[in-house]
Amino acid sequence: MSKWKKIYCISSIICLVVAIGIGCALMFSDTAYATEYGATPNAPNASNQRTATGTGFNLSFNGDTGSLSATVEMLIILTVIALAPSILVMLTSFTRIIVVLHFTRAALGTQTSPPNQVMIGLALFLTLFIMWPTFSTIYDTAIQPFDQGQITQEEALDRAGKPIRDFMYGQTQTKDLDLFCDIANVQYEDYDDVPFTVLVPSFIVSELRTAFIIGFLIYIPFIVIDMVISSVLMSMGMMMLPPTTISMPFKILLFVLADGWNLVIGNLVKTFY
Repeated sequence: MSKWKKIYCISSIICLVVAIGIGCALMFSDTAYATEYGATPNAPNASNQRTATGTGFNLSFNGDTGSLSATVEMLIILTVIALAPSILVMLTSFTRIIVVLHFTRAALGTQTSPPNQVMIGLALFLTLFIMWPTFSTIYDTAIQPFDQGQITQEEALDRAGKPIRDFMYGQTQTKDLDLFCDIANVQYEDYDDVPFTVLVPSFIVSELRTAFIIGFLIYIPFIVIDMVISSVLMSMGMMMLPPTTISMPFKILLFVLADGWNLVIGNLVKTFY
């Protein structure tokens, strides 16, 4: 085992032990009470009644705005960051973009060019470009009013979910939505009646279908080049020469002359509008 692998394993074990220790401390520790109760200048809406009577971890807040403490906000932010990759893949345009880019690279026959880091970075920025109106709507209607104490946490979640649902509705095919509704025994008359747990897999399947259709269309001209090169080599008796070795420069030349990146990226982004 290499040095870095050993360091990674030791760090993982230490983090696991610390997490287990914190969890046990929260579960089995005695309840801590404040030394003073009642309203204070810093907490004018505080109650004189003790709400915790047993052991364990209790979280409660009071007041007109119902705002959370800085510690709880930090916990929520860390949770969102931990789930960010899954949210990015499942609820945005990232899936379609990255699949189409991989099809483009495979059709060209270049195994590692462009590299995965470049493709993922391009997919991330294209996703940010496409999803920016949705993210702006979420910030203006949910995050900012909740941070200012104008709405409650439940209202913020409802407002944040509506732009995401609207985006996914526009990209989800009806047959995919009907498929998962039949599996879940869900009847709907309007899109708002569809549960979020049914909408997400329907959206992902629709994204994969659309990406594969685009990938097939990208493959067609490069398959024609492969067939022509193979026929020429066979007619010349050069059967031992791999056709891909000869066809790849012609594929790259065709892609450059046709301004392929402009065509692929431009038309891919337009499929979301």
